[in-house]
Order: sequence, then structure tokens, then C-alpha cells
Amino acid sequence: MSDKIFLTKKRFLELQEEYNTLISTGRKEMADRIAEARSHGDLSENADYDAAKEAQGMLELKINNLSSILMRSQVLNSADLPNDKVYILSIVTLKDQSENTKIYELVSEVESDSDKGKISVTSPLGKLMLGKKVGDTLEIKGPKGIAKYEILNIKRSD
Repeated sequence: MSDKIFLTKKRFLELQEEYNTLISTGRKEMADRIAEARSHGDLSENADYDAAKEAQGMLELKINNLSSILMRSQVLNSADLPNDKVYILSIVTLKDQSENTKIYELVSEVESDSDKGKISVTSPLGKLMLGKKVGDTLEIKGPKGIAKYEILNIKRSD
């Protein structure tokens, strides 16, 4: 699991802040919750204690996951990337067969959020776009058949 994870500086800082909060505040709150549950008596029949210990395990799993992401991260600056072809951090305008346009930003899996138009470079469409230029066409097989797109514009994210 030593693959690099490419992140924007903004996303890296967000993850770092979340990690620091979980390490400091999250662990303290969890310890307090376990202590409170422990004070309720016999641990063998204490559902609050069991729930608190399970929540502690989930917290530690999240902390370990964030730690792994942060250690493997490489912060990218979109200004350092060319915009002659589609790369990670490119914002791509596509036109479909019905002349509708869609705009996608290509990001790492960690940053992908389809509701915000951010798709992973490892997604089927993301993989298809990488290395393409304005005017190139793409074909992707979907549930309704083959969808065709033309790349209208490529720019770097801010």
C-alpha cells in the first residue's frame, strides 16, 4: 500500500486538520465515554461499554486510514501541470451526442465527489480522458449503451 496519493493542497490540509482533531479531541472524548460506561458496573453485561469500545475501534481505524493517506500523499499544484492534455487536476468540458455539456475535474480517488463534478482519474471516464486533447472524442460503455463525448475545453483547476 505504498502508492502515492495525489492531493490538492486544500484537500491535504483538510485531511491533516481532521486527523489532528481525531488524535487530540476524538481520542479524549472516546476515553471519557469509555470511563463513563465503565462506571456503570459489571462490564460483562454493560451495553454502553461494549458500544463505546466498538466506537473506539472505529475511531482508531479512521485515524489509521487518515495517517496512511497523509503519509502517502503528494501535494500537487495545478499551475505546475500543462493544460495541453488532460491530466490530474484538469477541468474538462465535454459535449455529449445531444449537444449537452458537462464539466468534470479530474482528481485522486480520495478527493472524488461526483456531486461536485470531481471524478477520480481511476474511474472509467477519468481513465478514458487522461492524455486526451481538445477535439478528441471518447466512447464509454454505460447501462444505456455507448455514450460518446467530445472534449471541448481543458483548463487547470485553481
